[in-house]
Amino acid sequence: MEIIDLNLLDFTTDFMENQNFEHLETDNFQIDVEENRPQLATTFNNNLEIEDDQQIDNQSNFAITRATLDEIYDLYCQHAFLVGFSVRKSTVRVKQGTDIITEKQFVCSAAGKTNHGKKEKKEKNSQTTTKESTTEESTKKKTRRKRRVAITRTECCALIRAKLNNQGKYEIIHHSLAHNHPLTRQQWNHLHRSERTMTREKAGLIETMQESGLRPMESYRYMITEAGGEDCIGHTIRDHLNYCNRLKMKPIEGGDAQAVIDKLYQNMSDDMEFFFRVRVDGYGRVSSIFWRDSMMKEDYNIYGDVTIFDTTYRTNRYNLICAPFTGINNHWNNIMFGCAFLGDEKMESFVWLFETFKKAMGDKCPTTIFTDQDTAMTKAIEKVFPQTRHRLCLWHLHQNAVGRFGALKKDASFKDAFQKCLSGCSSEEEFEKTWHQMITKYNLEKSKWFSRLYALKEKWATALSKDFFSAGILSSQRSESTNNALGFRACKTTSLNEFFAIYEATIKRWRSIEESNEFICSKSIPRSNLPMCGLLKHAAEVYTHTLFRHFEQEFEASMTSEVTKCSVIGNILLYEVRIEDNNNTTEQVTYIQNDETITCTCKCFEETGLLCYHAIRILHGNSVKRIPEKYILSRWTKFAKKEVWDKVEAEKKEQGIINNYTPWRLHMARKFYNLILKSHTNEQARKIMEDSYTTNLLAIDALLSVESTEQIEEDMEQENSESSTTTVLDPARSKTKGRNKRKKGHYDKHKNKKKKKKSITTTTTNNSKKPREFGANTPKHLL
Repeated sequence: MEIIDLNLLDFTTDFMENQNFEHLETDNFQIDVEENRPQLATTFNNNLEIEDDQQIDNQSNFAITRATLDEIYDLYCQHAFLVGFSVRKSTVRVKQGTDIITEKQFVCSAAGKTNHGKKEKKEKNSQTTTKESTTEESTKKKTRRKRRVAITRTECCALIRAKLNNQGKYEIIHHSLAHNHPLTRQQWNHLHRSERTMTREKAGLIETMQESGLRPMESYRYMITEAGGEDCIGHTIRDHLNYCNRLKMKPIEGGDAQAVIDKLYQNMSDDMEFFFRVRVDGYGRVSSIFWRDSMMKEDYNIYGDVTIFDTTYRTNRYNLICAPFTGINNHWNNIMFGCAFLGDEKMESFVWLFETFKKAMGDKCPTTIFTDQDTAMTKAIEKVFPQTRHRLCLWHLHQNAVGRFGALKKDASFKDAFQKCLSGCSSEEEFEKTWHQMITKYNLEKSKWFSRLYALKEKWATALSKDFFSAGILSSQRSESTNNALGFRACKTTSLNEFFAIYEATIKRWRSIEESNEFICSKSIPRSNLPMCGLLKHAAEVYTHTLFRHFEQEFEASMTSEVTKCSVIGNILLYEVRIEDNNNTTEQVTYIQNDETITCTCKCFEETGLLCYHAIRILHGNSVKRIPEKYILSRWTKFAKKEVWDKVEAEKKEQGIINNYTPWRLHMARKFYNLILKSHTNEQARKIMEDSYTTNLLAIDALLSVESTEQIEEDMEQENSESSTTTVLDPARSKTKGRNKRKKGHYDKHKNKKKKKKSITTTTTNNSKKPREFGANTPKHLL
């Protein structure tokens, strides 16, 4: 075993005899080297016996000069890491009348004494003085359990003191090497507090990963892998989780709803076409929110002929209703037109939302809107969208019907008959026949629910809705898939700010998928097992890959159908087309040769915007090699959003948003990481790396100092603009766990009658303030 020698303390003897430290507050840290040498040596030798192969830097840093105190601190931290202790900053001496630091002391983290019972005595004294003024409410407060903190202070005398010299640099005038406590093993030195720093670069990386959807532990594991281990990352898992929690709480320091409102205002400043509206009640609490961005409006102008609206999902701590407006694009994928939060499902709320949606979309109404079976919603649609065809969701309808079946739930034939009435009939006559047979067979004539359902048949029966465009959607289940996509991380305790972040991430993911599909369609043409000629070849050129597969199926079915020419009147040809040996599939097709007009009694084109196999068979039989332009809907083609993409690309180039600095950052990080691994075993190589880092850091700081001042000015302007936003309160919290109170009996109900009358009078007086509304394009008299 090798014992560390303390002879290096001799250099301080003459220096301390000629110095006067009476003016400092840190005299308790000074030691008399000659008098205490035996005691220090004994304590130090007992605690610091180390292995021969263990390297400890016991050299003094006396008389070393550095330009700043931060460099002095870094130097002492390097020494502490090699020896095995932690550093903390201690007393400071400032030049009188200025902020210039003339002396500063850095000590071992074990210096000083532990604060025993001082806080407890203060609390007891304050309790005794205020004991007479305590109320019943204060006595009911729960006393917090005292935190038990381990003792880490041992009055260690190890320290370093730096003083400002005549040259304007900081010089180390005193360095005490003696410790009175065991030193840390080499493999644990990275756990010291002075070695754990959350630098600005690491904080930015953590924030980026959190915004990307990575959980705290996932981002921590990634940084460990990237750095090469837990001892190289520079902070512990607790530091990482604490910082992630601060990032989570920082946006909602001023309130959850207020954070969302601030984001909406920020989005409006970044996007000139961004639109949002907010309703608050008489108490200033948010009751309803609606928003959409510029791309949603562009998508609505192209694909908004069919809109899906669903309110069956509640996904936040305030039990607000999530109400997304969705549709389908030319790739048959979900697309968002807007989103809203509603406090209730009353007709007035739906009217406000539909009118706001209509205003946001430039007073353009959808051709068809799919919703669930809700009376208030139906009345609101009739008032706001009188010309829009309202369709009920078959999925919700079927789910409600199952609860009405009773003993018929186990009857498979009844389920088949009901399902045929929903979507299996091809004509009105077939629907009426099937419906009356089902009602008669299962004795449902007296069922009020089935009678009300039959009165709404035009809103749900597919056989009665083939004369208007619905894009082939049978239900609003596509909107439910939207809710599932939004709710994959949302729950009953999700805040509005968290949900807004999840919503934006979902929209980014959808748009990324859309851009990928657009890229594939622009660079390739789909292949088919059938010969690519005539109509099929033209369809591959104009339709997206997804819609081409649908056209291919219809084309293949047309090749297996039978055709009968019924009559010819001039240029008008009348045909009957059916599947071979199946007369129930017969449809009549009328074809005019002059202008290539074709109609079919199945009305598939009117409903879906795509030709049916009956029409394809007749066109193919008349040697038509290209689909007539009148039967190509632009919403299904590859070029549906061509003008939008051109506009977006031009705006990004103009604003300079298109950049490539992120790939460069990752590339340079890997190169420097490999360089560190290559040089860390050679002392000269490490010296070259450190010197080059210092030189480059000074040059980069000087370069960025000008930009930082400009950024500060921009941030101040942004804070001023944000301070002008409207202040709101959070909605009332909903209790989602357990039953709040016991079930009330007859006595309780009778007892509370008088209280209800009093509450009515109080609420009328408290609600004297009228609800108000604000947002984009807000009239001045409403602010």
